[in-house]
Amino acid sequence: MEGKEEDVRLGANRYSERQPIGTAAQGSDDKDYKEPPPAPLFEAEELASWSFYRAGIAEFVATFLFLYISILTVMGVSKSSSKCATVGIQGIAWSFGGMIFALVYCTAGISGGHINPAVTFGLFLARKLSLTRALFYMVMQCLGAICGAGVVKGFQQGLYMGAGGGANAVNPGYTKGDGLGAEIVGTFVLVYTVFSATDAKRSARDSHVPILAPLPIGFAVFLVHLATIPITGTGINPARSLGAAIIYNRSHAWNDHVSIYIHRFHFISSFYFILYIYIYIANYYYTN
Repeated sequence: MEGKEEDVRLGANRYSERQPIGTAAQGSDDKDYKEPPPAPLFEAEELASWSFYRAGIAEFVATFLFLYISILTVMGVSKSSSKCATVGIQGIAWSFGGMIFALVYCTAGISGGHINPAVTFGLFLARKLSLTRALFYMVMQCLGAICGAGVVKGFQQGLYMGAGGGANAVNPGYTKGDGLGAEIVGTFVLVYTVFSATDAKRSARDSHVPILAPLPIGFAVFLVHLATIPITGTGINPARSLGAAIIYNRSHAWNDHVSIYIHRFHFISSFYFILYIYIYIANYYYTN
């Protein structure tokens, strides 16, 4: 029906730009890019749009599947007496990174493929989506994570509770300060990669960038997990950490979650926003 079509494109890709891209832009005298307008703080029209709720459902399903697959992989490694008989840390890292790659690819056209409250919060600070959508996404992501961890616990409750439930905690030999530092750097790597891979200016000038965006994001998740699994188990996704902590429900997991992951979430998103604005202003003065 004409006029009923709903725009589900989000953030920098929400506003269509009829500009030459890739090699076609090199022969044009006009600028190949126009800065999209910032998203409003509150959009009441979104609440009456089916695409708004469809995007939230996509975030719920994606986070549910992410927790389901990743925690099952962790359980498989934890129950084995020999790490050589399992996929090991490398396999766990591939599980997290591979699922992010697949899920971002599947949901990018529906919700933007956030699957992480830290990513959603960073995009909100950069005015890539409204507060209404950001809050809805974060709620759905956390609910999906809780359900995903709950399903894994329902399969084998004894093994789940005995193996730590996939919950993040600071490992012996490290302090909470070490864990906080590792999580801040890890989350920065992820959010920085997300912003770089989905930057609208790069999308306008290089037509291959939007197609390849899920690959560097998933690879960043893989590399960060390789580095920080021995320290905290890696909790660069606050929804993933919260869901596992709620279902596992042990005091040490809750203590580490509150003291590390909540503080990290706000710090790194705000820090990256400041850095992003600085780079944007510098780029503006150099190109104008």
